Amino acid sequence: MNETELAYTSAVDLAAMIRKRDVSPVEVAELFLTRIKASQPALNAFLAIAGERAVAEARAAEALVMRGGADLPPLLGVPYTVKDLIDTEGVRTTYASLALADNIPAADGVTVARMKQSGAVMLAKTTTPEFGHKPMNEAPIFGKTHNPWDLQRTCGGSSGGSGAAVAAGLGPLSIGTDAGGSTRIPAACCGIVGIKATLGRVPHDIAPDAFGNFANQGPMARTVADAALMLQVLSGSDPRDPHSHGLPDGNYVAAARGEGDLKGLRVAWRPRMGNRLVDPEILAACEDMLSVLRDLGAVVEELDEPLENAEPHWLVITQSLWVARFEHLLDKWGDKLTPTLARGIKEGADYTAVELQRAVVWRTQLFRRVQQWFGQHDLLVTPTLARTALDIDHDFYAPVRIAGEEAGSIRQNWYPYTHPFNMTGHPAITIPCGWMSDGLPAAFQIVGPLMGEERMLRVAAMLEAARPWAHKRPSVPGLNV
Repeated sequence: MNETELAYTSAVDLAAMIRKRDVSPVEVAELFLTRIKASQPALNAFLAIAGERAVAEARAAEALVMRGGADLPPLLGVPYTVKDLIDTEGVRTTYASLALADNIPAADGVTVARMKQSGAVMLAKTTTPEFGHKPMNEAPIFGKTHNPWDLQRTCGGSSGGSGAAVAAGLGPLSIGTDAGGSTRIPAACCGIVGIKATLGRVPHDIAPDAFGNFANQGPMARTVADAALMLQVLSGSDPRDPHSHGLPDGNYVAAARGEGDLKGLRVAWRPRMGNRLVDPEILAACEDMLSVLRDLGAVVEELDEPLENAEPHWLVITQSLWVARFEHLLDKWGDKLTPTLARGIKEGADYTAVELQRAVVWRTQLFRRVQQWFGQHDLLVTPTLARTALDIDHDFYAPVRIAGEEAGSIRQNWYPYTHPFNMTGHPAITIPCGWMSDGLPAAFQIVGPLMGEERMLRVAAMLEAARPWAHKRPSVPGLNV
């Protein structure tokens, strides 16, 4: 197997090869570190490269392999990357902000600690907009991250560096975060898999509002099986996250085998979620996925009842929290903060307590409405984005164009499908559903009932088997395809 083939080997297969001693964890880590450095001029997907830590963890993995035994951890020697909103012991963690440019955490965040316990090898910290505040992957501390399928397009955000890295063969797994779509948007832009699990399924140990939280940490990978294995490692309660307690365990690895058929499965299809325009090419690609579901025995029904766009209510809650978290930075760092973040903090300061509570009430109403949908259907499916990746220089406050027509604001019109399920806590996975005429991937979102990850993953794996995507590879300057 040549180095390029090894770089695109799935995490599941790589773990098996390492266990059989077909490949050395140290050689694997060194290969990916070399690729990461070679990719930086073109993609700019990393804020910090953890070379010393990676080699040390790879050597420890190799020692375990050589010792042998049946108790080897599930991701032993498998490389991964981490979004720079998650703490990493001894490795620079900036939150993409100049205000934290020299921050070196004393301990790993819970998800990183679990990956380490599973034997995985941490390679690097991936880029994100400052404090993860928007879906365009750029910040004063690093510049812009490019989409590996087209360097003139955004990779999405806020887990954009992770999306670009996985798609470009710079590590088979990455930990992303998702408070409004931040795992699913870049996964969709970059043609990979992204999971936002049931709220609390993967604990969030640093959420500033633990009780009102709707942010998540979770897997990004090229295949459903890899994402499921990673979810198996990351899930489970943590004393710092009140939402993480009492959730039953699931067998996600088994679910991702995609066995059997879908006879009797009731699927609701929502082509719109409070938006007007969707690219016809994307709708056609999603309709093809619906045809696969029908062929497998599922009953698919369009759910077209009117729905208010969730973004205005999400924005009140989110920007109010930005004020509480970041307002103190305006005086000292105002001219060095990302302008869109500074503007968002100032906008948040104008909301009243009553407006905030109305948004919280609306969130509850949305939750109950979605629960009603799942009373009639087993799964809900949507596009993930209403169009492919935007131009990398697109002004965040400028309207987006969809199918040649001006649609309106980015959040409400490009990704109206993601915010709602952060607010309700339901699990969602995005998978590729084809490459469009502009050469960029489109994506299909599957939403499950609360704690319905196994059902969601099983269907995603069956769709992957029918319409595979992991064989597709972008051509990135500095890297061999």
